[in-house]
Amino acid sequence: MESYDALLASFTPASGPTKTILNPATGETVGEAPLHDLEYLEKAVARAVAAQPAWAALGHEGRSAVLLKAADAVERSAEELAQLLSREQGKPLNGPNARFEVGACAAWLRAAATIPLDPETVVDDGETRALLHYKPIGVVGAIGPWNWPMMITVWQIAPALRMGNAAVVKPSGNTPLSVLALIKVINGELPEGLLSVVSCGREVGARLTEHPAIGKIMFTGSTAAGKAIIKSSADTVKRLTLELGGNDAGIVLPDADPKAIAQDLFWGAFINTGQTCAALKRLYVHEDIYDAVCEELTAVAAAMPMGNGLDENNVLGPLQNKAQYDIVANLVEAAKDSGARVLLGGNPDTDQPGYFYPTTLVADIDNDNPLVTEEQFGPALPIIKYSSVDEAVEMSNALDVGLGASVWSSDLPAAREVAARIQAGSVWINKHGVVDPRIPFGGAKQSGYGLEFGVEGLKALGVPQVING
Repeated sequence: MESYDALLASFTPASGPTKTILNPATGETVGEAPLHDLEYLEKAVARAVAAQPAWAALGHEGRSAVLLKAADAVERSAEELAQLLSREQGKPLNGPNARFEVGACAAWLRAAATIPLDPETVVDDGETRALLHYKPIGVVGAIGPWNWPMMITVWQIAPALRMGNAAVVKPSGNTPLSVLALIKVINGELPEGLLSVVSCGREVGARLTEHPAIGKIMFTGSTAAGKAIIKSSADTVKRLTLELGGNDAGIVLPDADPKAIAQDLFWGAFINTGQTCAALKRLYVHEDIYDAVCEELTAVAAAMPMGNGLDENNVLGPLQNKAQYDIVANLVEAAKDSGARVLLGGNPDTDQPGYFYPTTLVADIDNDNPLVTEEQFGPALPIIKYSSVDEAVEMSNALDVGLGASVWSSDLPAAREVAARIQAGSVWINKHGVVDPRIPFGGAKQSGYGLEFGVEGLKALGVPQVING
């Protein structure tokens, strides 16, 4: 286990172009990230191609044993990784934030290593015998976001490695240090060349998505970027798993207990200060309990401390970058201008350092308001009143995205009936955005395609092969 300073220094380039990474809470320098070029990418891909056959030959048992050691290594460096993540991304150490994210990295590595995947008997009737196997793809390109940079990288690379693939990782340019540190720790247990990270700009990243030696791209990010990847990967017919933008709806049925659900509603919307693809981003509440839900949710939200992530007391942090701050601020201002009622927040202190936008709840807002129809990806939640469940379902399904959704009720059978009518890849009941490494996760409509996690996630990192005879 290295100290924080030693870990950061271990991948700080001695020469060549770099990008200065600033703490979004303070504006202070966190470190220098390398800006790798096309030659660096080509060498990383070549090393991956060379290392992959021997890794595949280890078999599931051998690869799983290595991944379990990698999980142990992440845990040994957990505090150093969390400290770096908090400084670079802005999220607090405590709450469902930096330490939580590093812990999830270890958990997902272990899950990918231990979930069984046996050949499937398709037909065995005495005359015909057909078994379905999953073979390695080869080299997987993993392109991650800035909101959960470590955790989502592991979501991509852990099943890829388990299935016998090599991987080349491209982190977001906003949070490269966290991923560089994570990969360094994991690589302490892996064969040389099997897993590389390329910290680069758009041109080099585009080459990764079209590279003929890359057999699959896994991408988490915006729908616009996902569409560009689809186009650039077409000539080499790459396999794709895309987890794209969401604007998740939550429907609170009239029999729900406002006080009982308020805490879970809050974290469903404001985990990682709202910077989560599958966060609750528009809340539909029945008119009978609308005022009560607004009151209880406001009380919970007002008690959640926001500030520098290195302060152990805080559970909410800044927006990670100025561009995202401006999106949130502009959407809230438009809502205020439209006559919507601000229950909490909406009044950022522009004199303080950092990209802090206060926890904001907006009520009495029209369903066609931009704060409702556009993904805010920050700490601002619109609350929309509805009269009938049919109306709520129609509004929930009206957008062209469908990553997740939730239904809140004291009547589980009724909630499940409503959940079945919602167009989303995952629908939670009395919770929102809770993921589990055993349970498949993926989007509907323009929120992407392909599944991650569980057995289905492992299969998505393999090539199906039927052996007939």
